Amino acid sequence: MSVTMTDAALLTRVIPAKAGIQRLMTHATGYPLSRGRQRRITIFSLLLLTLSCALTMPVSAAETPAPISAPISAPILTPTPTPITQVQVQPSHNQAPLWREVRSGSAGVTQVRGVETGVLVQSGGETWRELRNGPVTLYGGLLLCLVLLALAAFYQWRGPIRLAQPLSGRRIARFSPFERAAHWSMAGSFVVLALSGLTLFFGKHVLLPVFGYTLFSWLATICKYLHNFIGPLFLLSVVVAFFLFARDNLWQAVDALWIKKAGGLLSGEHVPTWRFNFGEKTWFWFGVVLLGLGMSATGLVMDFPNFEQGRGLMQTVNILHAVGAMLFIAMSLGHIYIGTIGMEGALDAMRDGTVDETWAKEHHEYWYNEVQRKTIDYKPPAGTTAATQS
Repeated sequence: MSVTMTDAALLTRVIPAKAGIQRLMTHATGYPLSRGRQRRITIFSLLLLTLSCALTMPVSAAETPAPISAPISAPILTPTPTPITQVQVQPSHNQAPLWREVRSGSAGVTQVRGVETGVLVQSGGETWRELRNGPVTLYGGLLLCLVLLALAAFYQWRGPIRLAQPLSGRRIARFSPFERAAHWSMAGSFVVLALSGLTLFFGKHVLLPVFGYTLFSWLATICKYLHNFIGPLFLLSVVVAFFLFARDNLWQAVDALWIKKAGGLLSGEHVPTWRFNFGEKTWFWFGVVLLGLGMSATGLVMDFPNFEQGRGLMQTVNILHAVGAMLFIAMSLGHIYIGTIGMEGALDAMRDGTVDETWAKEHHEYWYNEVQRKTIDYKPPAGTTAATQS
């Protein structure tokens, strides 16, 4: 049997170990061991050492695996991804194309039947909100404030327009009872609509900080129902007023002179007119007829949404209603000013239907002359007395 270099190295370690074991046993027992006993202990120690070496060598070999040569294989061809595959492997966090498609307004698939039921997100609502709460609210409020300030400044500078001559004491009829009933029903419903509409439009900016949420919620609810139910009455009164006053509000040649001299409001100069001057005609056609009917039409569209109006139509109508209402209220302030504190005797015409002859001659001279001519030409039936115009 040949001895390898590894075995020789092992023996050089075992022989010194033998002497060490003998010294250890002598130190542990306190007396020297016999040779036979030392021989048995040495053999037993060598057997244990050989067994331990045999057990540890396979484990070390297993921990160092032999290198494995990689097999030679054919190259794998990867197909070029198609556009559909590229969309599918898109990162999950990139949802911009999805929401862009959702906000496009195109209808999807749904089991619910109706107008725009297939549209998940209607982007026009954001545009409507920005217009309604932005420019319409801002510039509408500024317009009303500027008109009020202008009327207050004009009254401070000009004061009420008074008659140049004293009252005659003789009264002539200007409006019939039916005409006054139509006017006051239109005026009363307009005031209710204007106040309730302004409360709903500007209330959260002006009244809510003062009244608080509870009181303002009750006020807004009452204003909403008043606005919805008074609207049809206003429309009816506008239609009646159109047929009553349209003939006397047509253009006449004398209106050009009134425009040229601004009705004498600034200079105080007398400008003769017929029953209604150009300022009153402008209020009638642009204010009462155009804006009045326009506000009524847009209001009915919002009052009755059960006729399958889409959200886009409702949003457009709401903006038109708000803009028209601001213009309507601004013009009405001028009309109310002239009809009350701005002109002496103007309120009497709608309160009892008559005006003094001096007032009629200074403000509506052509109409006054026509009334006087009809009075002179009137011949009462036989057996009756002539009716007096008083």
